[in-house]
Amino acid sequence: MFLTLKENVMAENEMPEIKVDADSMYREESFTDLKVGSIRRLTPVTRDGEDDNSRDIIFEGSASLMTPAGNLPLSFELEADTLSGAIDKFPDAVNAAAERAIEELKEMQRQQSQQIQVPGQGGYGGGGQEGGGRIQF
Repeated sequence: MFLTLKENVMAENEMPEIKVDADSMYREESFTDLKVGSIRRLTPVTRDGEDDNSRDIIFEGSASLMTPAGNLPLSFELEADTLSGAIDKFPDAVNAAAERAIEELKEMQRQQSQQIQVPGQGGYGGGGQEGGGRIQF
C-alpha cells in the first residue's frame, strides 16, 4: 500500500500508542562499590507492586573501560540467584564483556581500514570540499 505525500505527512505526525506491559514489571535496585562498577537487581513485581515469585530475579552488571578513544560503558547479565552470587560472578562477567567490546572495536577498525578512499568523499585529501586550490581530475 502506498500513501500519498499528504497521507505520509499525517502518518509521520501521529504518535504510536505507547503502553507499559503491566504483566512484565520489575522493581530496580542498584548496588555499587563506588570504585569498579554497579549491579542492578531487577525483581519481578505484579501490577500492584507486590513481588511476583513466578518469575526469576535478574542481575545486571555495569562498568566502564577506559580506552585511548575515551570511556567505553560495559553492560552485562550476571547469571546468579542472589546479590552475593552476582558479586562473585562480576569479575569474570566484566572481563568477558570487555573482551567482547575490544573484539568489536578491532573488527570495526579492520572494516574501516579496508574501505576504499575516494577523493571528495570525506576521506583523505580535502574532506569532500570543492576548490581550495587543489587540482582535481
